Formats: sequence, structure tokens, C-alpha cells
Amino acid sequence: MKKSVFIFTLAFSLLPPLPVQTFQPEQRPRARELGLEIGIFKPGSLNAITDVTGLKVGHVTLIKGENVRTGVTAIIPHDGNLFQEKVPAAIVVGNGFGKLVGYTQVEELGELETPIILTNTLSVWDAAKSLVVHTLSQRGNEEVRSVNPVVGETNDGFLNDIRSFQVRKEHVLEALSNAKSGMVEEGSVGAGTGTVCFGWKGGIGTSSRVLPKKLGGYTIGVLVQTNFGGILQIAGVPVGRELGKYYLKDRTREDPEDSSSVRGSCMIIVAADAPLEARQLRRLARRALIGLGNTGSSMSHGSGDYVIAFSTATSKRKIKKLPPLEQDGPLPEEDLSPLFQAVIEATEEAIYNSLLKATTTTGMHGHVVEGLPMEKVREIMKKYGRMK
Repeated sequence: MKKSVFIFTLAFSLLPPLPVQTFQPEQRPRARELGLEIGIFKPGSLNAITDVTGLKVGHVTLIKGENVRTGVTAIIPHDGNLFQEKVPAAIVVGNGFGKLVGYTQVEELGELETPIILTNTLSVWDAAKSLVVHTLSQRGNEEVRSVNPVVGETNDGFLNDIRSFQVRKEHVLEALSNAKSGMVEEGSVGAGTGTVCFGWKGGIGTSSRVLPKKLGGYTIGVLVQTNFGGILQIAGVPVGRELGKYYLKDRTREDPEDSSSVRGSCMIIVAADAPLEARQLRRLARRALIGLGNTGSSMSHGSGDYVIAFSTATSKRKIKKLPPLEQDGPLPEEDLSPLFQAVIEATEEAIYNSLLKATTTTGMHGHVVEGLPMEKVREIMKKYGRMK
């Protein structure tokens, strides 16, 4: 008996090892990996907002049990103390059904003095307090007694138990501390964990454009948090109609429990290294809304659509405790037009990337929001001659 066991064990040990089963997240392509090229300008090396030198992005994704699907995304314009080295900024409102903390001071002074935080609707005030704590704790800010935190949001309550206030100070501080340059994670991550876009899973998306040297060689980067509705079109192709999921399909009133509802919002963050003043950044931000419209958004009654634009140009920073620097003049107005084209293209592509990279998600009350069906999208794009 012992001999038999020994022979069996020896024989078994000589068999090739079984493959180790590991979980691999779903790999989904970005727009350019599908063969889609939006516009005429080339993207930066990363095709991300982090192509703007010095800019960092950090995420914290919160997935707990069956009902929590939310998170935080932090955008940091430069490596220095932002309160001491403010950057010119502007905010444009496409539709104001939202809770954007810090808007009025940016509008009044034309400058940004904290990083930008994105999260869910009911967490903006907790996130704002956390951002203040972060700013006050920085070296050099020991005497600061007023901070204007900038926090944007979209409502992820279809997939997330938004009333449970899961986003806390430690999550905001973590997103800030792990922010980095380089590739930006997209799709169902950070502030995009529980969002819905055009009835499909939305999320975080990003893209960039670099102008040719003869046009200044400037870089425009865009990051979006997509959670809105409408009639999806990709590069002019009526994808939403072809897929049979779009706003007003049945010409009935919106069902608040229907993920294809037009309700929702879109946060658009625009970064530029061009030496732009606040007034010029406001003009730039308005053009980002054209990119949003190109994807099929109608900026409905219940949609909060905001663009926050800033310049990272060192010559335009307002630096405290230093004598005024001799600054370059603003970019000539006629030189803005290529930047306008670039921001339209980058915004449109960033929104597509947010959809393409997002994965099917089950959340609050068992609600399921599917990722955009990739093979069907390919077939539709081929049908209309936009993809080989």
C-alpha cells in the first residue's frame, strides 16, 4: 500500500505544474487604439493631460460591498506650493445644475490656489475641507487664514450609495499624495468609478494636443469626468442610434431609475502651458464645450457641465513673497485660434476614452451599467466608413 502511494505521488510530481489562475482586469482600447483619429493636431506622447509638463493626476477608487462605487480624482497643476505660486485660471459654466465649490473666487480673481478635486455630488464639501487641510499643512502656509478650494462633482447615485458619504479626508489626501505624472488611468476609476454616460458606463478620460512649432508648440491637455446623457455620436457616427440606446428614444419622460436618462453632468479640466491670462483661458474653456457637444451631449436641464481651465506657464504665476517678476505679455489674440481647435479635439477624444475604457459595473440596488460594447462599436464605425 505504501509503495503504491509512493509511486502515485512520484508520478503526480512529475506532471507539469497547473497554470496559476490570476485575475486580469478587462483590457479595453482607447480611441486611437481603435484606429480613431479625432481632428488634425497630434496628441502628446501620452495623449493625456499629463503631457503638460509638471502636471500630476491621482485617483482613489472606492468599491465596497454591493453598493459603494465612488472615488476621488486629484489634478495638481505644478510641483510647487500652489497657494504660494497661484496659476491663472477661469471657469466656464455650460449648464449650472451642479455643485462646484470655489467658482466665485476663481471668477473674480482669475487664479487657482489649490489643486482640483473631483468626486461625487454629496461629497464636495467633505472634499473641500480636506483640500483646505492639505493646503494649510504645506510648508510656507503657516500663516494662511483663507483658502479657496476648488472641487467639482458629478452624481453617481445610480450605481453608488451616495447618501452614505463614503468619501472621507483620508481618501482626498491619498489621491493628492499618490498623484503622479505619466500615464493616467482611465475608465471606472477615481471620481469616475460610479458614473454613467449616454446610458453606458462613463468614467475618467483624458487626451492632449501639441501644436506645431510654427503655431507656438504649446500643449493642451484635457481630463473629463463623464456622467451625462444625450445621443452618442463618435466622430460624427450615430453610434447611440445604431445601438438603440439614446435620449428620447421612446419620447417618454425620463425615468429616474433608468441609466440611459439624460440627467447627469460633465466636469472638464483643461491645462495649457501657453502663457494665457484668465480672460484668454475663459475663451479657451468655452471651446471645450464644443468638444462636449460633438459627442452628442445636449447639456440638459439636469446636467452640470463645467470647464476649469488653467495655464501652467511659469511666467504667468502669481508668486507670493517675491518681488514682481517681469512677465511676458499675453499671447496675441490671433494666436489663440489654434489652441481653440486643439481643446475641442482633446475634449472630444477624452470623452470617447472615458467611455471606451470604462467597464461594466454592478452597484446600488443591483443596478448594472454595461461598458460600451466594443465589437458592435467597431461594426458601426466600419459601416459608416470611419474604421477599416
